[in-house]
Amino acid sequence: MARSAPTRSTSGTRHRQRGTERSMSPLPSQHPRPTLRKLVWSRLAIWITVALWSLYILTALLAIAQGGAFVDVWDLVGTIGYLAVVTVLAFSALMYLVARLGAFERFASHHRTSRSELDHYMSAPRGGLTLLIPSYAEEPELVRQALWSAALQEHPALEVVLLIDDTPHPSDVADAERLDRTRLLVDEIAAALESERMRVAQVLADLDSGATIGIAEVAREYDHAASWLAASAEAEPRTDHIGVFFADQVIGGLARLLRATADALNAAPDDETLPVARLRELLQRLERIFSARMQSCERKRYASLSHEPNKAMNLNAYLSLMGGRYRETNGREGLELVPVAEDEPFAVDAPAAQYVLTLDADSMLLPEYAVRLVHLMDQPENQRVAVAQTPYSSFRGAVTRIERFASATTDVQHIVHQGLTAFDATFWVGANAVIRRTALDDIVVVERVDGREVPRYVQDRTVIEDTESSIDLMAHDWSLVNYPERLSYSTTPRDFGSLVVQRRRWANGGLLILPKLFGLIRRRRRERRPVPLRASLLRANYLASIAWSSFGMLLLMVSFPFNGLLVNPLLALVAVPYFISMASDLRYSGYHRRDVVGVYGINLLLLAVNIAGVVGSLAQAVTGQRSRFARTPKVENRTVSPALYVIAPYAIAGFSLWVAVIAVVNGAWGTLGFSLLNLLCALWASFRLIGFGNTLGDIWAGWLNWIWVDERPRDPAPAATAPDWRAMLDDGPAEAPQRPARRGRTRHATAEVTSP
Repeated sequence: MARSAPTRSTSGTRHRQRGTERSMSPLPSQHPRPTLRKLVWSRLAIWITVALWSLYILTALLAIAQGGAFVDVWDLVGTIGYLAVVTVLAFSALMYLVARLGAFERFASHHRTSRSELDHYMSAPRGGLTLLIPSYAEEPELVRQALWSAALQEHPALEVVLLIDDTPHPSDVADAERLDRTRLLVDEIAAALESERMRVAQVLADLDSGATIGIAEVAREYDHAASWLAASAEAEPRTDHIGVFFADQVIGGLARLLRATADALNAAPDDETLPVARLRELLQRLERIFSARMQSCERKRYASLSHEPNKAMNLNAYLSLMGGRYRETNGREGLELVPVAEDEPFAVDAPAAQYVLTLDADSMLLPEYAVRLVHLMDQPENQRVAVAQTPYSSFRGAVTRIERFASATTDVQHIVHQGLTAFDATFWVGANAVIRRTALDDIVVVERVDGREVPRYVQDRTVIEDTESSIDLMAHDWSLVNYPERLSYSTTPRDFGSLVVQRRRWANGGLLILPKLFGLIRRRRRERRPVPLRASLLRANYLASIAWSSFGMLLLMVSFPFNGLLVNPLLALVAVPYFISMASDLRYSGYHRRDVVGVYGINLLLLAVNIAGVVGSLAQAVTGQRSRFARTPKVENRTVSPALYVIAPYAIAGFSLWVAVIAVVNGAWGTLGFSLLNLLCALWASFRLIGFGNTLGDIWAGWLNWIWVDERPRDPAPAATAPDWRAMLDDGPAEAPQRPARRGRTRHATAEVTSP
């Protein structure tokens, strides 16, 4: 599976568009407790949807029966297909309503673990936590922010590893400069943390040696740490909303947490005391914050590690090293890593860890992410939890309209993921997660590739590798949990071209994983441990809803029954609880209720993108060739999108207009309303979210790419090299490859082979 290089972008400067967000303040980490009215509506919406769908199917069947026999078999097939499409779309809406009910019930019952309990828990010896940040061709500033958010996590044995996946020696000057800046980040952050760690470590040593350390001294250390962080936050560049979030919520947020503790300590009466054990816990918390061990690893430097171009194999390469130390040696194919004993010199140290935390290089964690999730997983009742995560939220203050509506879908999806946990239907979302190492060892598959063993902890068969790994973990009786808070954030594409890359990747792979889910359900049924029905339905909908919703929407637009037998007011009413609930969820997530129209419009824009992703899944199922992993571009300027995807919304609008005209002629008023809705939303989304000028530019760029053919350089003659003595010794002499004889020259080729 080859990974594509970053998509080229057009020149220009990013400006804030009208109709975007001005406020950059995120929603609180803890979800507001849902009101009784919201909970009651969440339950009613489910039953209303079921009742309206049932009533629609009944009235449609009665209308068909009264309308006479079908004209031909195609009329019968079309009618059955139309009712099936309505049913699967209603089913997806129903699963959304079920998931949101589960989410709100979890938010209503969630009780946050106290700070004192976390301090006491972390003060005891703990197994290691290795935080892995895979990075490929990322902007150094994004990587720096992700690294800082990782380095400031609380854990007594935290190892932060930046997994750089760029070509080690790029030929492009700009790529080389970016790689050099990325490599320097680890040492810069480690040096900044060390001075603060040493200060707290000295106070802890004084306390352990018997020195008198009281509340005032501990408060002074918290004041100093908070001031240092606040000054760092103040010095941060605030060039965009992501930089503002990093400064205010990651660095500044931790400063506020520590300042609150300092203020509480300073408010204690002069004659008040705390036990020495509690004072030690408070100081240990500060030490944990500044004691992360930082390093980087570049797997592509070593011939002994897999170079398969995707994020999963970047993670797998380092996971296979964990628990050992290695020296570098020159092997047959280049630089290799060889295990060494503990007392021998080493170049790479990858200590074993109880937990692994993965974080995308374009994402950030709030300060208490690790401590709260690790504490959750260490509870006795959670010993079979393999993955704990918080589905990421979006950075507020979007600078483009399309980023704002894409962020809205992300934040609504956060609610859905939280609801999946209520029914034991959680899926691993790869942007961030805490993973139990023993669970990874359970699902590892070792393959031999070119004579080497390649462990695959995270399967890379599809481009949504975390989703497939969720099923693998379930098959080994592990569970997954979404922690019911907002503790992680990730970037959202700022333009249509970047969004196309992201959403097409998301749509590619679900159908390939669906048979594995069905196989697990059948196996559990045979073992008399059936998967609960709601969990099965929610998981199936999660994997396949993009496919059947996209094709279902397309079929609804093209299979318009003008005789009116299947189009009646009940058909529109079936979707009303879904849209009312989504509008409410948008309001709950900090948007406007009316944004539900914009969300519908962006889904129309992405209809062709989703269908292309589904077709990619089907093609992989037929050919067995893996889809390419396409990285979502994070560029300052606009990313050019394929011409097909910017033309498709206008095709939808034109077709909807044609259907509307015919509907007027035939008096099919239900079809008319549906067509006008699609027409207006598609045109609005194309003009407001993509822009007519950008559409023309992308079409022109697509035309140029189609007609322009680069001259293919001739392959240089291979340089004569001496045979490697190790290869000769181990494998014997290599046979020179022979070209097949060309037609018309067979006799000459044969003569050359047989002549002495």
